[in-house]
Amino acid sequence: MSTIFTKAAALGTGTALFISGIAHADAGALRARAKALLGTPPPVAESATNPVSNAKVDLGRMLYFDKRLSLANDLSCNSCHQLDKFGVDNEKTSAGHKGQRGDRNSPTVYNAAFHFAQVWDGRAADVEAQAKGPILNPVEMAMPSEPEVIARLQAVEGYRKAFAAAFPGEEQPINYDNLARAIGAFERKLVTPSPFDDFLAGDDTALTTEQQQGLAVFLDTGCTVCHNGAVLGGQMYQKLGLVKPYPTQDPGRAKITGNEAERGYFKVPSLRNIEKTAPYFHDGSVATLEQASRLMAEHQLGRELPATDVTKLVAFLGSLTGKIDANYTREPRLP
Repeated sequence: MSTIFTKAAALGTGTALFISGIAHADAGALRARAKALLGTPPPVAESATNPVSNAKVDLGRMLYFDKRLSLANDLSCNSCHQLDKFGVDNEKTSAGHKGQRGDRNSPTVYNAAFHFAQVWDGRAADVEAQAKGPILNPVEMAMPSEPEVIARLQAVEGYRKAFAAAFPGEEQPINYDNLARAIGAFERKLVTPSPFDDFLAGDDTALTTEQQQGLAVFLDTGCTVCHNGAVLGGQMYQKLGLVKPYPTQDPGRAKITGNEAERGYFKVPSLRNIEKTAPYFHDGSVATLEQASRLMAEHQLGRELPATDVTKLVAFLGSLTGKIDANYTREPRLP
């Protein structure tokens, strides 16, 4: 835990400067610990199988916002994953076709392309595979088939031109795989640099005293067992209730794999922008970050956090709130 100094005037010549009550030396040690387990994502989540291009991104942005990809022309990707609300709708579960709701909370699309798999149960390998699902899901956008989706797109001259530009040289560029590649390319640049990244880069003033103390709590408590890497999560499956059973009936991974040993396992979510993406957990059942922090410490690590540590931890998590590029995410004019 960083040492707090309240009397900066007592510092003598040659003594290290102190910012916001935190010693530079202590901040440096804390930074070194954090960098060993965490990190800063690059500006693009590159894909060897779907290289990002401006034409693909422009097309993907249009498709992301286009409600014509839903049966009733009333829902788009952005309906549930709202880019001006940190990629979520802040609902427990999202309203789909005719107001239907599933049983899973809609996770944020920001920084999601860095995850090792997509969706809570990992049934989609990457953001391209994930983009295909909601359009055809009868509870979500409810389009009856891939050919129906393609027919709608082919009827729009602007899309014929945009697909040809994004996928040059292809005889039939408007197809369902290319739709997913375009949306995926757009999502691969939905990256949100945050004050925490500035801290990791060497700026001691990027985090407040309380946030630095919260980072120490995060590291000391063992949160990095699951929430590690550049997006602080998204790199593994874990059982909800690892140490102490958690009251959920959702089969988690077992629904996908048929393996009962994976019952209750979910993809560990990223903590980036976490203060903006409530409610929490796979079912949206937890309303506040304070409650989520206590539950995770209790059920995943077998620890009861003091209220002061929870406050500091939540303060640190606030430093993971990043910057949204409003120009990149602005709704485009649709063809």
